[in-house]
Order: sequence, then C-alpha cells, then structure tokens
Amino acid sequence: MSKRERRTFTAEFKLQVVQMIREQGLSVGDVCRDMKLGETAVRRWLTQADEEAAGRPGIGKPLTAEQQRIRQLEAENKQLRGDVDILKKASAFFARELR
Repeated sequence: MSKRERRTFTAEFKLQVVQMIREQGLSVGDVCRDMKLGETAVRRWLTQADEEAAGRPGIGKPLTAEQQRIRQLEAENKQLRGDVDILKKASAFFARELR
C-alpha cells in the first residue's frame, strides 16, 4: 500500500470551497466528491470561516487576510511585551547596582 502525500491548499482555495457550499447551496459531500477533497477538512474550513465571520480567531490557519493580519499583530505584540519585561528587569537590576 503506497502512502498518499499530504496536500496543502491556499487560503483563497479554501474560501472558494466555502463559498461554493454557502452561496451556491451545494452539499459538502458533492463538493468533496467533485473536487476530490476530504469531508473532514472541508467541514473544518466551514467552521473556521464561521468563526472568522463572527470575529473570533478560530482554530487552525486563518482563512481571511484580516485574520492573518490579526494573528501576525498578536504575535508581534506578545514579542514586544516580552521585550519590555526584559528591559524592566534589566533596568531594575542596574538601578540596584548603582546604589
């Protein structure tokens, strides 16, 4: 038995599949059969799209550019907060040393 290679899909492709199901009224099963996709993955994309539409981050990779930017900014914010904490500790240390 040969091992199938894992496929990856772009956020744009995932959104197109979600739109086919939501806007054109196609069933998940039909879209999966026609496009040779796994139902579990497509259902996960639908859930992710619902979460993002509600303004929540959801799980997995973000689908929309807006959510991608939010995640990027959150990671940058976390890094900067860590940097500030280190600087506060360093300044407190050196202030004690000067006394």
